[in-house]
Amino acid sequence: MKQVIVITGCGDGMGRHVAKLLAAEGHSVAGFDVDAAGIKSLDKELREIGGDHYVVPMDITDRKGILKFRDRVLERFGHVDTVLSNVGIGFFSPFEEADLEKALKCLEINVIGCSAIFQAFLPSMRERKSGKLIAMSSLVGRIPFPFESIYSASKFAITGLVASMRYEVKPFGIQVALIEPAQVSTTFAAKIHVLPKEGSPYRERAGRFIKRDDELIKTAPTPEAAAKRILKVVLAKKPAFFNQVDFMSTFFLFLNNFLPRGIRDAILVNHMDIKV
Repeated sequence: MKQVIVITGCGDGMGRHVAKLLAAEGHSVAGFDVDAAGIKSLDKELREIGGDHYVVPMDITDRKGILKFRDRVLERFGHVDTVLSNVGIGFFSPFEEADLEKALKCLEINVIGCSAIFQAFLPSMRERKSGKLIAMSSLVGRIPFPFESIYSASKFAITGLVASMRYEVKPFGIQVALIEPAQVSTTFAAKIHVLPKEGSPYRERAGRFIKRDDELIKTAPTPEAAAKRILKVVLAKKPAFFNQVDFMSTFFLFLNNFLPRGIRDAILVNHMDIKV
């Protein structure tokens, strides 16, 4: 059965590949991204693939724009089966030195952005007594990593948001799920990896962390491979609540569930090469 899927942040990376995979299988895709050039090229590719789609350039912080987008999507397709909240930005900094204005922007985009798109489509799903709300969280949404305190906070918030909301929407036939990638070989990390300033007491360890992270990304799943895993969650009749797209996430979450905290911490510190 063909579905209508909304994807935020579909101009590049995993979101873009998921949109193309869905279109190739005959599903209808609606979405947006702040990257206007990315949306323009995606629109062209989706037209070449065939099928119905509606993609526009828009910022996730545009509340009124999101409601207008919702109205146009529902008018065009009649209903929405699944919303995949994929928009997110990273944040890398020792907490002591974090720019809290930039931190606020990260939380606004990652947490409130997800909330806004879910809120927009919830009423129509509730009326139909059917729908899925899927949020892109992260491994750091359950296992905090050093130098990513603000980003971890945003993903912990997403995990808590969706876990809490699940109780509220389940009676209306609405399912929720989280996707928790650790690393995918995109430019996501490279955009945020900035060394602390000279003289910072965190500079040397942060540098080791960045070097190690860059090494891990080289062998991480490609956006295409991750998108195939995400596609299965999006199309599943009854998706699991927690879903991983790479071995590292699955492995670390397994350890997190069973090992004492001291051992877990030692593994993480050694894995990321930040032992003092």
